[in-house]
Amino acid sequence: MIAFFLTCMYVALPAIVANMLPSLTRNIPFLNVPIDFNKTWNNKPICGNHKTYRGFFFGILGAVLITYIQSILYAYPLFQKISFFDYSITPFWLIGFLIGFGVLFGDLVKSFFKRRVNVKPGDKFFPWDQLDLVIGALIFISFIKIPSWQMIVFYLIVGPLLHIFFNHLGFWLGLQKVKW
Repeated sequence: MIAFFLTCMYVALPAIVANMLPSLTRNIPFLNVPIDFNKTWNNKPICGNHKTYRGFFFGILGAVLITYIQSILYAYPLFQKISFFDYSITPFWLIGFLIGFGVLFGDLVKSFFKRRVNVKPGDKFFPWDQLDLVIGALIFISFIKIPSWQMIVFYLIVGPLLHIFFNHLGFWLGLQKVKW
């Protein structure tokens, strides 16, 4: 049971970093271009000007860097035991890219639907604000390796709790404008 928990949390690290970095890098002008180029659909923003190429770049880069570290640690038996991916077979950059892209793509899809139902950026959209990154990451890592049903259930339960925790932490540290 402890090994399962450690494996799930270890796999989640790149996703957590990918989800946090867009907020942490929002003051960097590099690639500060909205993904939807401020276009609208039915007189509503497609995703919103807060979803930028910068966020995608740094989120994916962060996930790749974490999987790079995990690939180095894979040389040690303890880390092999808790690794979901076999880093001797699958390149770290592919794992990191798919996790990071999955997290951010899930968030982008959720933002599209938030705009359709007139929910403003930063406003609550429960439970989708907490599940978007989990679902996106699970879909995209499935291209490499399909998680067990137990892992999927774990992420669907623990993922939203971690998301809420990190959002509150970011708010208390002055990194986020809202707790949720």
